[in-house]
Amino acid sequence: MTKGMLNKKLLGSLLLAVMLSACKSTPMVDKPAGVEDKSPGASSVTKPASGTADTSGVKEVVIDSHANNGNNPLKDPNNILSKRNIYFDFDSDAVKAEFRPLIEAHAKYLVANGNAKLILQGNTDERGTREYNLSLGQRRSVSVKKSFNLLGVQDKQIETVSFGEEKATANCAVETCHQANRRVDIAYENE
Repeated sequence: MTKGMLNKKLLGSLLLAVMLSACKSTPMVDKPAGVEDKSPGASSVTKPASGTADTSGVKEVVIDSHANNGNNPLKDPNNILSKRNIYFDFDSDAVKAEFRPLIEAHAKYLVANGNAKLILQGNTDERGTREYNLSLGQRRSVSVKKSFNLLGVQDKQIETVSFGEEKATANCAVETCHQANRRVDIAYENE
């Protein structure tokens, strides 16, 4: 091998090493990846995909049962925790973005009160077979449970059940009646 060929190979190897080190990627530790919220009515702002929940939609949740002059925050009509229904679109188990603040408030309460337990009761309108409606009601309650789990609520605090069409308003003739039946009810244990 000649001295010229050796220099060319050495120079080529050195150039390749410099190019590869310039292409090195570094993990993004400081900035979490964003997730775009494409739900209806949502802005085009990206939201963090980190393990912490974005609670910007939740005003203030009073968790202390001695606050509000000894009133239970779950029963205070001025507290978001008194709202107990999450509504769904026809034949869907997807939780709508408009119910995110409600779920976040209840999750915050459950995380702060480790002994609190709730039952998520899935419901449907009367359209569809009994078996299908029981299945859809269960999928709806499990969908809400997963939302709670993502916000830090433990499985042991949540029970899911489906009533299907059993708790539906009898003989609905209009869509607004059907809409009221497509829901998950939040019921706290021993309440």
